[in-house]
Amino acid sequence: MTHGMRRVLITAFLAAGLISVGESGHIYLKAILAQLLLQNAWSDTQAGQRKVKPWPWADTWPVARLTVPAYGEDMIVLAGATGRTLAFGPGYLQATAKPGTTGNTVIVGHRDSHFAFLRNLPVGGMIYLQNDNNDNHPYRITQTKVVHESDLSPIMPTETPTLTLITCYPFDAIVPGGPLRYVARGTLQSPGIEYALRDNDNNIGLLKPSL
Repeated sequence: MTHGMRRVLITAFLAAGLISVGESGHIYLKAILAQLLLQNAWSDTQAGQRKVKPWPWADTWPVARLTVPAYGEDMIVLAGATGRTLAFGPGYLQATAKPGTTGNTVIVGHRDSHFAFLRNLPVGGMIYLQNDNNDNHPYRITQTKVVHESDLSPIMPTETPTLTLITCYPFDAIVPGGPLRYVARGTLQSPGIEYALRDNDNNIGLLKPSL
């Protein structure tokens, strides 16, 4: 079965499922099926296609894959940072540097879903960002801070390859949409270096990034 046919079938199941379930089931099913469609679109992107829409009415497409091995996180990053995009995955701020290049690559995500792991990610933690050319770039977190939404410094250009992740703050806020933002910033590491990582069971292992 081709990727195109599989996408059509999954989209049909998505539409049927959304009609047949209640509001809470609606959101859960939407998230699961969306991830299947995103993975298919990312596979097509890795094969050389560009701006692959995960479903026919999408106004976004996969641009990168973000993984955090220490926390078992693996997610597709989408173009743009609109509310519609962030409902399905982290959003790449397209005015910023492309993943792995010189400059500041900015990705935003929701504090209670895709970027919930940031509250536990320490300075020194590792994040990996695979771009659409299949290059896997390792970033070590060098700074975390809380800023006001009016502070534009986290999205300003940098002279070195930098990854900036932004989400709302505080993480346990009952009412969403407050003025504070949590920022985790990492710097690109040299290839071929082995990094000590601590997994969710507090075991330490070595991970060697492949570029």
